[in-house]
Amino acid sequence: MRDLKTNLTTSGKGSTNIQPRRGKSFGYQVLGFGSGGSRVFQDPYVVTYLAVAGGGGGAGNYGGAGGAGGYLNSYASESSGANSASLTAVTVTSLEDYTVTVGLGGAGGAASTRGDQGSNSVFSGDNISTITAIGGGYGQKADGVGGIGGSGGGGCGGGSGGSNYKNGEGGVGTANQGMKGGWGWSSGSQPCGGGGGGATAVGVDAPSAGNGGTGGNGLSSSITGSGTTRAGGGGGAGYTGTSGSGGSGGGGAGGYNSATAGTANTGGGGGGTGAGEGGAGGSGVVILRMATANYTGLTTGSPTVSTSGADTILVYTGSGLYKA
Repeated sequence: MRDLKTNLTTSGKGSTNIQPRRGKSFGYQVLGFGSGGSRVFQDPYVVTYLAVAGGGGGAGNYGGAGGAGGYLNSYASESSGANSASLTAVTVTSLEDYTVTVGLGGAGGAASTRGDQGSNSVFSGDNISTITAIGGGYGQKADGVGGIGGSGGGGCGGGSGGSNYKNGEGGVGTANQGMKGGWGWSSGSQPCGGGGGGATAVGVDAPSAGNGGTGGNGLSSSITGSGTTRAGGGGGAGYTGTSGSGGSGGGGAGGYNSATAGTANTGGGGGGTGAGEGGAGGSGVVILRMATANYTGLTTGSPTVSTSGADTILVYTGSGLYKA
C-alpha cells in the first residue's frame, strides 16, 4: 500500500482518522490505516464530473472576442458542450491518486495584438481515461491588407477581428466541447469583431458596420445541487456602433476603449476592444460528485466541499488532488 502524500488534508471529517466506509458485499477492510483507525473500502466506485477549461482572451485593434473554455459533463444525463450527449462517469479505485488541473484564462491582447488561448482543465489518474477540457480560442485582431482574420480554434472558437478589406472567419470549436466563433465585419473604415463561441451557441457574426458580435451562450449544470451556467463566449469590439455583449455563463463584454474579462471559474471568454486592451478569459473549474458513503476526505488544492442529498461535491477552483 502506497504511503499517503504528506500534504494531503482531510475535508469534512471530525478527526484525522479516516472513518470506516460501510462496504457492501464486495467491501474489504485494511486495519491500522491512520492512527489506530480502520477503513472499509467500497471499491471501485463512480465519480461524476464537470470540467470547464479557461476561456480565451479577447483581442485589441477592432478585435474578436475570446471563446469560452471547453465544457465536458457526465452528471445526470446533462448535455456536454456543443449540444452533445452526456459523457460516461469515471470509476475510481481506492488508494489511487486522481489529479485535478484547473485551466487559467488567456490574457487579453494589447491594442495591436490578438488574445491568448485559455489553458486546459484536466482530471486524470490510474485506471481512468484522462478527461481534458480544451482551453478557449483566442480572439483575433484586425487583419492586414488582403488577408482573412482566422482566429484560434479551442474548446470554443474565438471571434475574428474586423478588416478594412475582407471579413475574417472565427475559430472552430472542439467536438463535444464548444461552438465556433463569429465572423468580423469589414466595411471601409468601420471594422469590428465577431463574438466568441460558447458551450451551447456559436459566437454571433458582427451584424453590421461598426457593431460587434455577441458571445455565444454557455450551458447550465446542476452538479452542485443548483443550476449554474458556465462557458459563455465574449463579445466582439464595436467601432462607431455597439460592441457585443458577453454570452450567458461568464462571457465578457466587448468595448471600444476597454473590454470586460470573462468571469472567474466559469471559463467565460474575454471581450474584444477597438482601441484598448482585450479582456482576459475567465479561469475554469473542475467539479467532482460522488456518494458520501464513498468520499474519503483526502484532498489537496482546498476544494470547496458540500453535500446534496446522499452525495458529496468537490468544487476545485485551483489545481489539486483527490485520493480515492
